[in-house]
Amino acid sequence: MLNVDHGKVIRVLIVCAALLLPNAAVLAQKPKPAPTPNPQSDATKPPGSQQNTTVPPEARPNTQDPTAPPSSQKPAPQAPPGSTTQPGQPTPAGNPNAPTTGPTPPVSTETPVVTEPGQEPVEPNFPQSQPRPLPPMPNLTRLGVSSGNVVSLSLNESIRLALANNNDIEVSRDDVRIAETQLRALQGFYDPIFAITPTYDKRISPQQSSLGGASGGSTTSITTYSLSPSVQKSFEKGGGTYTLSFSNQHTDTSSSFSLINPFYSSNLALQFSQPLLRNRSIDINRHQIRVQKKRLEQSDADFRRRTIDIISQVQGAYWDLVFAMRDQQVQLDNVNLSRENLRQIEAQISAGAKAPLDRSEVLTELSNRESALLSATQTVSIAENALKQLILKDTTAAQWGAQITPTDSPVVDTNPVNLTDALTEAHKNRPELQRLRLQQDINTLDLKYYKNQTKPQIDLQTTFALTGLAGNAVAPPLAPGTLVPLIGGSPETSAAAFLLAQVQDIQRRNGFPITTSPLVPASGGVATNLIGGYAKDISNLLSFKTRNLTVGVAIQFPFKNQTAEANYAGARIQKEQVEASMRSTEQLVEVDVRNAAQSVESARLQVMTARETRRNAEIQLEGEQRLYSVGRSTTYLLIQRQNALANARDSEVRAETNYSKAVSNLQHATSTTLNANNIFVDSPVKP
Repeated sequence: MLNVDHGKVIRVLIVCAALLLPNAAVLAQKPKPAPTPNPQSDATKPPGSQQNTTVPPEARPNTQDPTAPPSSQKPAPQAPPGSTTQPGQPTPAGNPNAPTTGPTPPVSTETPVVTEPGQEPVEPNFPQSQPRPLPPMPNLTRLGVSSGNVVSLSLNESIRLALANNNDIEVSRDDVRIAETQLRALQGFYDPIFAITPTYDKRISPQQSSLGGASGGSTTSITTYSLSPSVQKSFEKGGGTYTLSFSNQHTDTSSSFSLINPFYSSNLALQFSQPLLRNRSIDINRHQIRVQKKRLEQSDADFRRRTIDIISQVQGAYWDLVFAMRDQQVQLDNVNLSRENLRQIEAQISAGAKAPLDRSEVLTELSNRESALLSATQTVSIAENALKQLILKDTTAAQWGAQITPTDSPVVDTNPVNLTDALTEAHKNRPELQRLRLQQDINTLDLKYYKNQTKPQIDLQTTFALTGLAGNAVAPPLAPGTLVPLIGGSPETSAAAFLLAQVQDIQRRNGFPITTSPLVPASGGVATNLIGGYAKDISNLLSFKTRNLTVGVAIQFPFKNQTAEANYAGARIQKEQVEASMRSTEQLVEVDVRNAAQSVESARLQVMTARETRRNAEIQLEGEQRLYSVGRSTTYLLIQRQNALANARDSEVRAETNYSKAVSNLQHATSTTLNANNIFVDSPVKP
């Protein structure tokens, strides 16, 4: 059971009333001597645990135990408020426990209460204090976000949404697709080309004599129908080109010299051209295709790099949101703690155990914590919007109005980082280094091509062709050895036959013997193997009896060839430039990995320190609460301990979040982000 010095309590209440009620009426006021400092005050003790006056040992009651705790000891009796005892006056007789003569405590000088000599002390008149209701909680509603629409997201789900919906990844993916189409366009040069040219040709030509083949007129006509398909292809290996063409015609003519009419003629030809020096190992088309394959791999490396960047941004935004929401919860707990402090203070003020001044102190701290809570709520909105920007496709997505709740918490690995393994992974996986390696391959192709262009051009050109012919005979064909008249034909159309007919007429009229045309073996005429239709024409074509073979070499010797020499020199300069860029990038990767590894290690140690600080702050707050419950501490010190614990918890949350972000940055520096998150990107380049 605590022994309370009622006089001391009354004096404390008088001071609080004087501070809060400056206009309160007092009975009288006399100047008091200024209080003197207590030479035995202990600065190490919390405020409120010190006594303002020193009591000699002989004046202490014998019931006190010097070894007992301060909270269990009975304070020395002091003069009641309003006592007229002045310094230097003797203590009243018969009161062995009366305090010794000394300076008046500061508490009694703040609000003097005077009574007439011989009159009983008058109790101060305090206004009745009623407990005030707690202020309402701050409004934590965020604009545009519905509290009823909650979307729980893990880090892995956030990454998947970003890969499916992020616009920057879509742009990088389209760059790879464009590079693929450009490669297919270049490879199309080696696709076989089929061509066909159907034609109709009608020609009527004037003739000045019968030697032109005109019969019964002054013109000859030729009508030709042709159908000429062909196939052409270039070879990627060796650089050769072949052309297979098949030409066949149907001709109808009025010329008297044609032994077959109408007739078919066909031609099957194979032409082949092969470079022997320049353009043999590599030419412009093969060079462009090989370079484009490397550029496609570069675009794939750029896509991987962009994907890693987006994943790292998602990880950072996710952990920022985790910290913001945990920080908001810490600030909310602080507000609730201040509200509980205020409720207790109001109850104590109502009971007369606390001064109204303590209410103002708690209200001030409550306002500060509410302000911190509102700031934390704004930080939640900023972090949430940053994450939504990465995982949503456009502004029309319904998830913009949802409240995202992270389900993952930071996990801290107590093992230190292996710097050697991190550097090895970085030099093997970094897309920047992969791009530069591909650029070196492109430079090697340029050197090979431009060096080849400095050689003379020697091309082998060959042609092999088969021909066929067949048609309808103008006159019936004669068997070999058949005797025919030396002069034949109609006298109306043949001059020889006309002269023979005249001679025979003269002989007939004069009674001479009739002259006849001698018989001779048949000569000329159309061969029997040429008589027939289109099938006969194809048969004659495939018999290989009529053919053409041409073999030649085309040679070109440039005198200076300045273009090829200049391009070759430029490629050598680019080789040195790429090598310098490779060394510079390797240094940047080295620094990036070392800094990221150090950040992880520092964050790991900071987590350990923050956890220890939080545990110590909890112990300190628990001790301060015990002191406060027995009256040995003040509201101010209790609030300071609460703030210290809140800051320690916030620092621990921040340290754990920083560790997770540092691990993400290390994965980004070593380009192991994809493997760490089980993401596989198919290469567009086929082996």
